[in-house]
Amino acid sequence: MPRPRSLTTRQVAAAALAVIDRDGLPALSMRTAADELGRRTMALYRYVEDREELECLVVDLALGAVLDRAAPPTAAPPTAAPPTAGPAGPRGRLLALLELLREAVGAHPGVLPLAIRHHAGCLPVLRWRERLLEALAAAGLDGPARAAALHALVSYAIGALEVEHRAAPADGPGPLVPETFPLLAAALADRAAADPARAFTDGARTLLDGLGLGPAD
Repeated sequence: MPRPRSLTTRQVAAAALAVIDRDGLPALSMRTAADELGRRTMALYRYVEDREELECLVVDLALGAVLDRAAPPTAAPPTAAPPTAGPAGPRGRLLALLELLREAVGAHPGVLPLAIRHHAGCLPVLRWRERLLEALAAAGLDGPARAAALHALVSYAIGALEVEHRAAPADGPGPLVPETFPLLAAALADRAAADPARAFTDGARTLLDGLGLGPAD
């Protein structure tokens, strides 16, 4: 008879997330997650099949609580917190959804590569993308236009968040010489001086303008 389980998959995921938050994603392994729980490495295989499953559980735990606030009102139980819809109109909903992702990643930046790697199997991320598509459909975009706009929005969010949370170079600014690259140097200086949340939202607004989703939609 198999021994009864003394842990839950959520506890295993929480231990792995603690490793990532403290030591960075490269430090995560089945061994370090087991060490966090005070267990042998092989004991974890009673709860997860392999590292890939562990990573998926970590993404669900780290991002789910925030991204699930993007659920449509009909999907929320009466006692749940209201979903994040933002200002009325598709543009406001899209901005709110992008800012939800930034909030979720900001709490656990090390999980971003895992969210990208497991985007096709992470339910919170899939639901978030569905909400984006619903807002794009409400803006009047047809199927191909929605697909292109979704790709642009997701690519922007991932790129902006990677830039925001990446470690600063250890050996200085590199080959950028202001006299040689004056516009780039000025743009980077402006970006560095800007509030990260404001910079993220400004970039998202610029993208939405380019997609024809202006303030008047």
